[in-house]
Amino acid sequence: MGHTIPLKTPLDDTGLPHRPAAAAPAPALPASADLSRYHHPNFLRTEPGRYGGVNFLFKAFTGLELMPAYPEAANADPALTWAMRGDLIDQYQVARILWSKARLRHEAAPLLRKAAPLWTAWTTARDELAAAFAQFRTTSDGHWRAQLLHLTDVERTATQAAGAFDDIAIQLAQAADDQTKAAGWDEQLDLTDIAQEIGIDASDWVIHRLDDYAYPLPTYRIVRGGVVHYGHATPLAAVAAQLIGDQRERLREVADLAGDSTPG
Repeated sequence: MGHTIPLKTPLDDTGLPHRPAAAAPAPALPASADLSRYHHPNFLRTEPGRYGGVNFLFKAFTGLELMPAYPEAANADPALTWAMRGDLIDQYQVARILWSKARLRHEAAPLLRKAAPLWTAWTTARDELAAAFAQFRTTSDGHWRAQLLHLTDVERTATQAAGAFDDIAIQLAQAADDQTKAAGWDEQLDLTDIAQEIGIDASDWVIHRLDDYAYPLPTYRIVRGGVVHYGHATPLAAVAAQLIGDQRERLREVADLAGDSTPG
């Protein structure tokens, strides 16, 4: 199946820009002016755009090809006009966009399938964390220590689940970052769209931009001996740490009021 992408202004009704057609027919080119030798291997042909522009039709990309790159030899070809080189630049820009999206689909699909059960494990652990904390409201004084032990078990499970998902999210963030670098932010393909294509609802997943994994910022509080410390963590691990920290701080407040230093 082929793909077309129109380029440059004005915009058509798809919202994609395309190159305006020349106002007058181009002059006849020398017999040696053969642009086809510089075409991308997946290029098929051009077609008139809806508003007088040009669409570029390509054979479907797999994402396994090398990144399409404008052939520098075309710049040294005296038989090519500036207009022909402009066509070639536009052709490779479209090829790069289509290729980047095919590559992201190829790379992200198996990662998304692997991430789906890890996200479920996290949401289950998160809900169990909330349930364990809520149980303190109905736990008798004589059973608080047992409930604290249960809470710490649930905390470990939640922390591990968040970390496991972040490990996959980092890889997905890298793949998404590579796609936008190749195609530009205007042609960004969302991971949630790819997930939907393969039957996965990732609309509530926590996947940040790559920098948030490479340079995690202080995101959650840890209280030790009444002193607040700030920790560093990847995005979902930080969410888990914040939930745990908030719960422990609340339990500590109650223990202080009761004159019991056990929690914390």
